[in-house]
Parts: sequence; structure tokens; C-alpha cells
Amino acid sequence: MEKEIKAIVDITEKSVIRRSATATGLLKISQSARTAIINDEVKKGNVIEASTIAAVQAVKETPRIIPHCHPIPLEGCDVNWNLDGDGLRCNVSVLAHYKTGIEMEAITGVCAGLLCALDMIKSFEKDSTGQYPNTEICDVRILEKVKSE
Repeated sequence: MEKEIKAIVDITEKSVIRRSATATGLLKISQSARTAIINDEVKKGNVIEASTIAAVQAVKETPRIIPHCHPIPLEGCDVNWNLDGDGLRCNVSVLAHYKTGIEMEAITGVCAGLLCALDMIKSFEKDSTGQYPNTEICDVRILEKVKSE
């Protein structure tokens, strides 16, 4: 049986247009981790700063992580954090003028940012057996994708 596998979809006939996307995700954390983030008392450093860098790097590296994504000339990326009642929320917005969407870049940035934050605060999250029973990355989704001429 022969089967052709498309490595990258041909977008040569598509027009370059303005595209933006925003994604979000939540890292549920303990009160002690929350306090440590607020007071900048995490041994590995400033969680928000390091996790923002991780998110931006992931946005730029999306085609290396997700095989079918095209390399896109990014024009803007905003990373916003909010410590709310449920934990630490990350929102990533990405902007480019290109032939294909950038929602995968936005959601990849969210995931990497939250993973970095978790790595930095995991010592606050472990229970007495070294497990993470209440720590969770969740609510990861694309909030908006916009195409405009």
C-alpha cells in the first residue's frame, strides 16, 4: 500500500493578510506557590519573567515543535499573566501578516509558559509523597482567531 503524506500544506495560492490569535490556559496552584510568586520568593527566579520568555520562545519555535506548521514571520507577541482565585492564567496574543493562521503559535506559547511556571514552583506543589495531587494545567484553548484584509 502506498500512501502520500503531506509534510507541509501548499499555501502558495493564498494571499498575505493580517492575522491575529489569542490563546489562554490556567495553572492551578497552591496558596503557598501563589504567595511565593507574589513575593518573588521562588528559588529558581521570577516566575512571571522566566515564563514570559518561555512563552515567547515557544511562539517563535512553533514550526520546530509542531511538524505541519509553516514558519511565520511574526510581527508581534504579547504575554499576559493573572493570578486569580483558580491559579495562574496565561494569555498569549500573536500578530502577523502571512498566508496561514497563527493560532498554533498562540496556544504553543501558552503551553510553554505554563510548563515553565510549573517547573519553577513545583517544590511548593508536592505533597508528602512527592506527588502533585492538586496541581493542574487546564482550560488551554484558542480564544480568538482573526483574519482581515
